[in-house]
Amino acid sequence: MTHASPITPTIPLDTDGVFHGFLKLPYSRDDSAWGAVMIPITVIKNGTGPTALLTGGNHGDEYEGPVSLFKLASNLAATEISGRIIILPAMNYPAFKNASRTSPIDKGNLNRSFPGRANGTVTEKIADYVLRYLVPEADFVLDMHSGGKTLDFVPFAAVHVLPDKKQEAACVAAMRAFGAPYSMMMLELDSVGMFDTVVEEAGKTFVTTELGGGGSTGAQRVAITDRGVRNFLIHAGIVSGEIEHPDQAVMLDMPDDTCFVASENTGLFEPCVDLGEMVKAGDIIARVYDTERTGIPATVYTAPRGGILSCRHYPGLIKTGDCLAVIADVVAA
Repeated sequence: MTHASPITPTIPLDTDGVFHGFLKLPYSRDDSAWGAVMIPITVIKNGTGPTALLTGGNHGDEYEGPVSLFKLASNLAATEISGRIIILPAMNYPAFKNASRTSPIDKGNLNRSFPGRANGTVTEKIADYVLRYLVPEADFVLDMHSGGKTLDFVPFAAVHVLPDKKQEAACVAAMRAFGAPYSMMMLELDSVGMFDTVVEEAGKTFVTTELGGGGSTGAQRVAITDRGVRNFLIHAGIVSGEIEHPDQAVMLDMPDDTCFVASENTGLFEPCVDLGEMVKAGDIIARVYDTERTGIPATVYTAPRGGILSCRHYPGLIKTGDCLAVIADVVAA
């Protein structure tokens, strides 16, 4: 049995103009018996044309997407577009408000909760609504991520290898149009429950990103994001103008799981290579020190393959099982 979603939009989704409002999710709790989670949403529409769904805050401690999308929602006029743009700058709003990767309400990781459930947890209800009511409306979907508090990335837009090569080619074209300094054919170690997976299965042109990290952002990363969003909308045929290409454009690939290096120790993390640097197999990329006592030699981590350091652990302390680094292949400049 399919349940109706308890979420209702406070604005029209298919009317010309600019509308700012909320996705209202009833949530009864100690401090508000008949309260609701109010997820900000903007819909901008002008006539007929493609629809783009733009999302940020899938994880609540990743800020490049939300900064760019809150800005876009405030500044873009309906007369500047042809078609429709649906903007969810903080899709997992409880996590965003809490500055955490997962929701403080139910510990739900939204990007592992799709397709969701209309009668499930708060996080599952958000996933269900986005997938059932927003994704079907979209021709193009852009879901922006960064490393949050625990990882840092070279700034890249990314797509996945898909069984439908025509769809994959459309995604690759949109990724290249985004115009990040790096573009990545990204490997997911576990794609079950991801927004990416269900959107791709729905046949949409989908692009994701990793645009930095560390639980904050910076002027350069926001500029890359702002430019990328506009480029994406131009590519979709919704905004007019010329796509602005970066000075540097490097294509990367994550062909298999040997790209990932996991820590086998808990302790103090010393990075020995900076993001964007090239390494050879066997190069030292990090050391981890035992912090329980002095005099214990550091555990040395070496690159299992040659390539570019595209991701690294961010905090100064690291735990067993944490992602320590990701090394990607450079495919083309």
